[in-house]
Amino acid sequence: MKPIRTAPQLYALAIAVEREAAERYTEFAQRMDDMGAEAVAGVFATLARLETEHLAALERRTEGLALPEPHTHEYRWLEAGAPAGAAHELVLRLMTPHSALTIALGAEKRAQAFFEHVLMTADDPALRGLAREMAADEDEHVALIEQLLAGTPEAVVDWASAYQTD
Repeated sequence: MKPIRTAPQLYALAIAVEREAAERYTEFAQRMDDMGAEAVAGVFATLARLETEHLAALERRTEGLALPEPHTHEYRWLEAGAPAGAAHELVLRLMTPHSALTIALGAEKRAQAFFEHVLMTADDPALRGLAREMAADEDEHVALIEQLLAGTPEAVVDWASAYQTD
């Protein structure tokens, strides 16, 4: 990982992380709703709204700033290669409430670790403060998802429906 030395670098990466989270939580909410898992769908819808609010706040903060283009493939939750569309669709078909929460937890922990890394390695006190704020947001999400995951049993995958085509 390249060191983050400026607020615009951190903002650009934070925007990429929040955008991916908002998109995936929205997608997960829809998938859980389609499965009839309304409670988990509601949680993901709430998380999607929170991530969208974080994204909007970051975009307001950076209005007028020249932000570098981040390598967004590093922040993808589900795919990062050429056959991504098919793999993405397969993951969604196989997704259970437990697996969705597990994927979300992994992504939130990676984001938290990233911001904590910036916090520990940045020379600029303002940049450390910004990273601390972002890490705290991720910490809240990690705690919530861990709590939900602890109360969500693993389900058996219905392999027949996994390979159905629309």
